[in-house]
Amino acid sequence: MARESIDKSLLQTFVPVNALSGDQLDWLLDQQEVCRYVSGDVLFSLGDEDNTTIYLLSGKVELTDESGETQVVSAGDSASWHPLDHAQPRRSTARALGEVSVVRFDSFRLDTILSWDQSAGYVILDINANSAYQNDREWMIRLLRSKLFHRVPPTNILEIFRRLRAYRQKEGDVIIRQGEAADCCYILKEGVCEVAVSMGDSEPTPVAMLEEGQWFGEEALLSGKPRNATVSMATDGVLMRLDRKDFDALLREPIINTMPADKVLESVEKGATWLDVRTSDEYDQGHLSGASNMPLNVLRLKSRLLDPSRTYVAYCDTGRRSATAAFLLKNAGLDVIVLDGGLNANAATLNESMTQG
Repeated sequence: MARESIDKSLLQTFVPVNALSGDQLDWLLDQQEVCRYVSGDVLFSLGDEDNTTIYLLSGKVELTDESGETQVVSAGDSASWHPLDHAQPRRSTARALGEVSVVRFDSFRLDTILSWDQSAGYVILDINANSAYQNDREWMIRLLRSKLFHRVPPTNILEIFRRLRAYRQKEGDVIIRQGEAADCCYILKEGVCEVAVSMGDSEPTPVAMLEEGQWFGEEALLSGKPRNATVSMATDGVLMRLDRKDFDALLREPIINTMPADKVLESVEKGATWLDVRTSDEYDQGHLSGASNMPLNVLRLKSRLLDPSRTYVAYCDTGRRSATAAFLLKNAGLDVIVLDGGLNANAATLNESMTQG
């Protein structure tokens, strides 16, 4: 089995990858694993729990379920736009019919990127629409597109700006010093910074310049190690500081009402309503019977259509997007339960409730 890479345009044919913005699509491209198989190779087996999302790039794959029924998926067909047997554990065995290539993604990471992208979209709309942010739009939007915050649960995205504090600095001010313990990180709002590194007892040597919108100091917070460089102001400027306690708080998941599938089904029997927060393409491919489709990226616009007197059960593939939806809807005064593990982890339990598109 050999490995290769694919280009962005091919990724954009897959559901729900096609819902990602350009920046997040670039990041996902870095996470891809492309594999090539020969005739007879098994891509995955019935009962496997690999937590991966697999798309067919070329060739044909035969899916054989527990009863022996088969389905052939060919690259380029509408079925190949969707992941191969997306359930966990796998409900079929996938075998290559001739030469085949596929792209694999970690399912949880993909869902996290989707959730982050769509949550950030809300905030960017607010930033562009609010005249109070007129002088801050560039660095704020750049912050939201920073890979650093992919570590932050999407549910905490609104908290990022609330926890930042502005500090005006003068040319020559030393902001962080190599070897010191880390207690914060910064984003450069205005001005230019110089990064210098010392080797042993030598004088610091300049190695980089930081411009507006760039982060620094976060590596030591994440690793727990001392600062690995000295950063000074090359001009007068303004820094936005994020203290360690706030950084750590942003990395923690907020409390969400999550339930396993059997308890969720009991709630639905008592009148709770399924709420599918995946994209419309995913919903059309297959969804839970009676579910309303309210994709995360339009949730704010459509949430007013929901009944505050009802209980809703939000679901997606892994639970990541639905957790974000639940947080947003909770803030809007709605009662929302999240299906623990999403559809992928509960395929067997929820099979009878599924409606195919």
